[in-house]
Amino acid sequence: MTRRRVRAAGVGAAGVLALVSVAAAERPAGGTDDAQPGRSTFAVACAHCHGADGKGGERGPDILARLRARDDASLALLVRDGLPAAGMPSVALPDGELHDLIAYLRTLRDRESGGERRVTLHTADGLALSGRLLNPIASDVQLLADDGRIHLLRAQGAKYRRVTSETDWPTYHGQLSGNRYSPLAQIDASNVSRLVPRWVHALPGTGRLETTPVVVDGIMYVTAVNECHALDAGNGREIWLYRRPRSTGLAGDAAGGINRGVAVSGRRVFMVTDNAHVLALDRFTGALLWDTEMADSRLNYGATSAPLAVRGLVIAGPSGGDEGVRGFVVALDEVTGREVWRFWTVPARGEPGAETWKGRDIDHPCATAWFTGTYDADSGTLFWPTGNPCPDYDGSERAGDNLYSDSVLALDTATGRLGWHFQYTPHDVWDWDAEQPAVLVDADWQGKPRHLLLQANRNGFFYVLDRATGALVAATPFVRKLTWAREIGADGRPVLLPDREPVPEGRIVCPSVEGATNWFSTAFHPALGLYYVQALESCTLYTRGGGDWQAGKSYYRGTTQTAADQESLKVLRAIDIRTGAIAWERPQAGRARSWGGVLATAGSLVFYADDGGSLAAVEAATGAPRWQFPANAAWKASPMTYAFDGRQYVAIAAGPAIVAFGLPD
Repeated sequence: MTRRRVRAAGVGAAGVLALVSVAAAERPAGGTDDAQPGRSTFAVACAHCHGADGKGGERGPDILARLRARDDASLALLVRDGLPAAGMPSVALPDGELHDLIAYLRTLRDRESGGERRVTLHTADGLALSGRLLNPIASDVQLLADDGRIHLLRAQGAKYRRVTSETDWPTYHGQLSGNRYSPLAQIDASNVSRLVPRWVHALPGTGRLETTPVVVDGIMYVTAVNECHALDAGNGREIWLYRRPRSTGLAGDAAGGINRGVAVSGRRVFMVTDNAHVLALDRFTGALLWDTEMADSRLNYGATSAPLAVRGLVIAGPSGGDEGVRGFVVALDEVTGREVWRFWTVPARGEPGAETWKGRDIDHPCATAWFTGTYDADSGTLFWPTGNPCPDYDGSERAGDNLYSDSVLALDTATGRLGWHFQYTPHDVWDWDAEQPAVLVDADWQGKPRHLLLQANRNGFFYVLDRATGALVAATPFVRKLTWAREIGADGRPVLLPDREPVPEGRIVCPSVEGATNWFSTAFHPALGLYYVQALESCTLYTRGGGDWQAGKSYYRGTTQTAADQESLKVLRAIDIRTGAIAWERPQAGRARSWGGVLATAGSLVFYADDGGSLAAVEAATGAPRWQFPANAAWKASPMTYAFDGRQYVAIAAGPAIVAFGLPD
């Protein structure tokens, strides 16, 4: 009797189904297609962890709800290859028993999704809702109604009360403009000290999450690498889960299992995968609608950040910004996944702008557009930040400004055509990408209304740009440890200090390689005119080295290490955008190694992920402390807020879990 193990890597959906067919053809005589033999195999191979009925046991979770998110191919892959990230081993069985087990799991899945779970529920306001019951418990119900939508219901006697979703957080930054400012004010300086955890949802086997939850119509969407979870935003209970295996053979951040979130439009939720694909899922069921490859992961491409969905398009960019790829921004049709346009962030040889790359490194230039951009609905313009040039610490074979690295691009949303660009750090040799939030605000400037773009850049300067033209309005330092440039000139170019490029024997430069800040979120309070940023006061010893580009490896051409005699500090700073002055600051007690951002609200509060491991709140105008919760988290994410069923929540990814805070009853 043959026993075989099948690896998921390199086996597509058609191949898996073919393997299932082969197993069926090779089954020993006496095998049967009914579910009973599979049930017996389930009892031996699966019930020990997942319970005899599949509803969970001491060693494993309820699998019935999870089965709904898997088609025949992915279900077969799961059984054959296991789920190592969650501790689930592969299954080694005779071919006939393996076939029967897969068939039995398909039966469980179809039964869980099928007619015997259909109900008609009566609501307290007189409606009768018919559909499939999902994950019911005594206190609340998730109903996939006949209209194809999820209805979240709470028990109220013999009937059910429909919950409300008053204020969503519909995109990664909260607003398409990139500003993590919320009009919610139920939680304010007078009551924030009473804030308590309302619910927690852990994502097993995921490590430290970097996702920002998105909430639309009361459903929260959170991601880990290659998986998306839909949760009831009022209690954190899972509605559905989509998951695919992690890819192998990747390089850089994508290999580390990073994913920062989703975009939502209509019935679709969009996410990227570690191997540089964009996926569209049905946001009510988790069913895969389309899968589009942005770039070939074998050439060091990956993807890590939330896409942006606007005007019928899904816009994203790949990671690989230290691995020698060629960056781009791509727009896909949200219905079909078809590519509509692509803007390359580095010109090809012979194209305009290629003269800014003198030398051989134009062939592996990086300048990836891996972070989530922002959108101006009035002008129909996308503003997308770009990454550092490669190799990171050696500019000898890329003489010139290296367009369009370390820039913000103003792109026409419909066509992808470049309107203007602003380059923050020409010819960067310190790894100071511009992948920080590009925040769009309308504000009074010297007595006149202006349409502005704000960014605290990794190079240590806070920039105010005219977002219609890209002209520099103002630039001021926001960190004290800044040794590479004296100032930003009126033309927008840095006035460099001498002898600051990396050398073989090493050279200390400030800010550090992590930057004066990084991708973690910022916020702007429109009533106060204050911009909030988590600043890093630190320096790095840069050493230039050698080496050629290789697939599967990073392309730094040098090394970095923390400067031994330089203390690092993380500081929450409030910047007056009109003067560039620091209005107030809060130094944090920690090692300046956490990556948590900020949130501002109309409740006159700023929430921030403190470097000491707490989630904290201070007064927006003064920085006076008002609350903290010791989550003991090494933060990799930023807070957000939403209103659900009459209650304001503040939520954040803390380690492997989503934690939602609210006022007590």
